[in-house]
Amino acid sequence: MKPEEKGVRPEKVSEAAELDQRVAGALYMIIADYTGMDMPTTTALKDSLRERGASFNVVKKTMLSRAVDADIAELLQGQTAMIHGDGDVVEVAKVIKKFTAKNEKPVVTGGFVEGKAVTANDVVALAKLPSKDVLRAQLLGTLQAPCSQLVGVMDQKVSTLVYVLSAVKEKKEQEA
Repeated sequence: MKPEEKGVRPEKVSEAAELDQRVAGALYMIIADYTGMDMPTTTALKDSLRERGASFNVVKKTMLSRAVDADIAELLQGQTAMIHGDGDVVEVAKVIKKFTAKNEKPVVTGGFVEGKAVTANDVVALAKLPSKDVLRAQLLGTLQAPCSQLVGVMDQKVSTLVYVLSAVKEKKEQEA
């Protein structure tokens, strides 16, 4: 019997549909090799990621390569896990970097952020960035700086005028 005649098992169809849905709904997807991680370590990583709004799922390489439109064969090494979510990718990258520094696993092989391919080095670079809140504060400070400097200059000019008038007043009082 040919494979076409056999058909695909319903479990496989539902797994593929679920994976397609996860990939389509994710703002970012980081692919990692989790070879050698034991269950307590994996659970600890999953809990850390869940706090940041991310999920850690073990996936089959063939299903993942079919779900992603790009050629990702070089990313699929060892036992493959997919870390995905729709929150702040920088926070998730920091969690992964911190966890990897402590446990030496998982090994990030690459991924996608907002539809663009990223390498493992790019994920490390993301971990070095400040969080969105810090970046927003820096932007706000940059936008407010000209206004506060203008207020300072105007205040200085008014103060100078007051000092001059005070000096004229004192001089006239001494002459009188």
